[in-house]
Amino acid sequence: MLVFDQVDYYYRRGHPVLRQISFEIHQGEFISIIGGNGSGKSTLAKLMNGLLQPREGQIKLDYLNTLNYDDLGKIRELVGLVFQNPEDQFITTSVLDEVVFGLENLRVPRDEMAHRVNEALKAVHMEDYAEAMPHQLSGGQKQRVAIAAVLAMRPSILIFDEATSMLDPQGRSDILDVMHTLHRQGMTIIHITHHMEEILSADRVLLLSKGEFAFDGTPSVLFSSVSMTEHRLALPFAARLHQALGLDTPLSADWKETITTLWPMS
Repeated sequence: MLVFDQVDYYYRRGHPVLRQISFEIHQGEFISIIGGNGSGKSTLAKLMNGLLQPREGQIKLDYLNTLNYDDLGKIRELVGLVFQNPEDQFITTSVLDEVVFGLENLRVPRDEMAHRVNEALKAVHMEDYAEAMPHQLSGGQKQRVAIAAVLAMRPSILIFDEATSMLDPQGRSDILDVMHTLHRQGMTIIHITHHMEEILSADRVLLLSKGEFAFDGTPSVLFSSVSMTEHRLALPFAARLHQALGLDTPLSADWKETITTLWPMS
């Protein structure tokens, strides 16, 4: 379980980016985090895996604490982070070396390393591109390689920090399919996004506004009870149509699937 306890964060002498943030994320949840530009989403992601440490409060992953230097290596192994631009994560000149790189740093035995690399590439459908150079790949393929490199380290939590924002509709759909497949296999998924259509199938949505949580609940309750424009966000088409039809029932999984099929992501 990942726990934030009264966390504040600010950059040097600036205004607080996050204020008194407290919440829990349980194993196996699929959580979407949304918020306008500057609301603190990316800072929150970096705090989760120890790239940043809180100025006040504590962040714990089970018995580990991001304030303890000796715990940081294990935390970053267990909490994987995929960034918006996959090229920000690339270090080597081939897909295979890219996935192997983190395992070498962890000193994983060679036999185990080969198994993990094959497993990770298959999970993102990139096993046929092991010898390719990352710069030869499409945006969606690059992002899948970045995911594979993190998956190979066997995280229990995987954070996607606006990982679909630079992709075309097909690339976004492919990455979302990977997220949901991993979630069905038991992985905890934290999906930070500004595409409202992408949060419809989340178990839970956290809305950040001015460094604080303005909402924590299901997508259906969010869209029926919170003004998106107030937080500089737009309703997804499915929710707008639901409201226009005056339906009293909450958005169901079947309803979302039907609407998103009729209205593909753009």
